[in-house]
Amino acid sequence: MSATIRFDSLGPDDFAAVAELAGEIWHRHFIGMISREQIAYMLAGRYTPEKLGRYLGAPDRWFRLLRVDGGLCGYCSYALSPRPGEMKLEQLYLSEDRRGQGLGGRMMDEVEAAARAGGCDTLMLTVNRHNVGAIDVYLRRGFAVREEVAADIGNGFVMDDYVMEKRLDLA
Repeated sequence: MSATIRFDSLGPDDFAAVAELAGEIWHRHFIGMISREQIAYMLAGRYTPEKLGRYLGAPDRWFRLLRVDGGLCGYCSYALSPRPGEMKLEQLYLSEDRRGQGLGGRMMDEVEAAARAGGCDTLMLTVNRHNVGAIDVYLRRGFAVREEVAADIGNGFVMDDYVMEKRLDLA
């Protein structure tokens, strides 16, 4: 029996579930890369109804929920970049128990298809420089490091990232 895989658009009724899933994923995945305090700070700033509400009906950003057999297990968001012809993959997160099943790749396919449909020939993202597993996945999918950035995000915390990009065929 095969699983039913579905991508849904974010709605207001999903905000609490997304915030809860984000907390589970971030506390498992990022511990050791950034402190618990920075995880809590970033989660509190990203998953508020106000921040998530910016995706509702927006013409330049999207938030997609990955459901397997009806259960929320991942999400991705992406937005048009200020650079013409470029889309930014903002987030791509999958619950630990669903990794290794090709679902992360399905989310990447979804984002790449949306970028192409929007006429974008470049997909870019930022990734923590210590997130070697994700970096390896991005490299295998054709991304290359464009630059290194260290950004002050407030409260004494810094994002120490690579900016990566992938050229997309629009044909």
